[in-house]
Amino acid sequence: MSGVLETLAFLRDPDFARSRFERYGDVYETSLLGQRTVFIRGEQAIADLFAQGAAVEGWWPDSVRQLLGPLSLANRNGADHKARRRVVGQLFATAALRRYSPAIVALVEDLHQELLAAPAPVALVPRLRRFAFGVIATTVLGLDGADRDALFEDFEIWCQGLFSLPFALPGSPFARARQARQRLLRRLGSVLHKAQAASAAGAPLVAGGLDLLAGGLDEAGLPLADNDVAEQLLLLLFAGYETTASALSCLLLTLLQHPAELAWLLEELDGLSWPPAEGDAVSVYDALRAPRLDAVVKEVMRLTPPVGGFFRRTRESIALAGVLVPADRVVQVSLTASHRHGADPGDLAAFRPQRQLEQDTSVFLLPYGGGERVCLGKALAELDIRLLAVGLLKQLSLSLEPDQDLTLLVIPSPSPKDGLLVRPRRRTHAAGP
Repeated sequence: MSGVLETLAFLRDPDFARSRFERYGDVYETSLLGQRTVFIRGEQAIADLFAQGAAVEGWWPDSVRQLLGPLSLANRNGADHKARRRVVGQLFATAALRRYSPAIVALVEDLHQELLAAPAPVALVPRLRRFAFGVIATTVLGLDGADRDALFEDFEIWCQGLFSLPFALPGSPFARARQARQRLLRRLGSVLHKAQAASAAGAPLVAGGLDLLAGGLDEAGLPLADNDVAEQLLLLLFAGYETTASALSCLLLTLLQHPAELAWLLEELDGLSWPPAEGDAVSVYDALRAPRLDAVVKEVMRLTPPVGGFFRRTRESIALAGVLVPADRVVQVSLTASHRHGADPGDLAAFRPQRQLEQDTSVFLLPYGGGERVCLGKALAELDIRLLAVGLLKQLSLSLEPDQDLTLLVIPSPSPKDGLLVRPRRRTHAAGP
């Protein structure tokens, strides 16, 4: 298939993968930007890929590789990937989440008050993006409002260039993103140096998570260099922000488009207290105590996963769902297509959160990827989503503004085209038990 035409279609057509799976089957090969690429969908092909982890390695498009940087965890393989993953993983352990949760609850309350005070209609997407960025910048970096805002502006520019054509033409998204990357790294380096100076002076660290990275060791057992830590922080900001903002936007959009399911969820939320008691935020809205909320979040993530797919590259020939894939092929795992693939495509295309509570459900769900590269920030993202959903939906009634374009832009992550315009008002009968 033509590489140029396929690349243009891949960048422009949100239905790119699904339409080709219908034509060519669950494993097919094409050419994108001169790279032979194999698209796969379905539980069997993905399970086969994970089972042959030693035969594949992580891979990203050139624009992503360059903007993340050569030291980034995302661009590493083997022992050095595992060493940095151990270090970074400390930021998302249960003990760390307990430390972060008071700040997240406070940010939810700030957003709640901001929406009530804003003139209607309000574009939710940019406010949800600032919320998601505020969570990761506050909890991990310990930044205050002014510093967060300065970092946020450059981060938005950087994100827009991630999946662009990797040509640094003046004024292009990629060129602007490269410039923003340099400013971001300087800011992150400054934050890191302040934290190190405070630690050396015996002062308590302001940052919620930077102390967890202090003393991290590389694959040779040596402390991570400052530029290494800065690139890991850049990745963390992206992983903890872009995908979470997308998940929050799609969650609220879907519920507002399905009032019956929203009412079903509110029956449960009205039996829960807000804000959570101190120390309880990590578990009080989990699947055991808030099963309907868990089902709604899972169903939204199934239909619109924040990352539509992920990549690997074959180091040797492997078999995926009975198809031989040669060495040196990029494998693009299509999560969106896989989540809707099954015996009843019509039913799987529908938003029906109750399916997630059925004992015999066999729905395939993998919104955070899987294998040894499963998303490190999964636990923090889930905590953000649960806290925001309860904090906003219990206290606010949101109505969609008519005559807006709710089409999802898919790059870098799904987001309503017109910004999800709503009219917020204080909700009555929202008190907890």
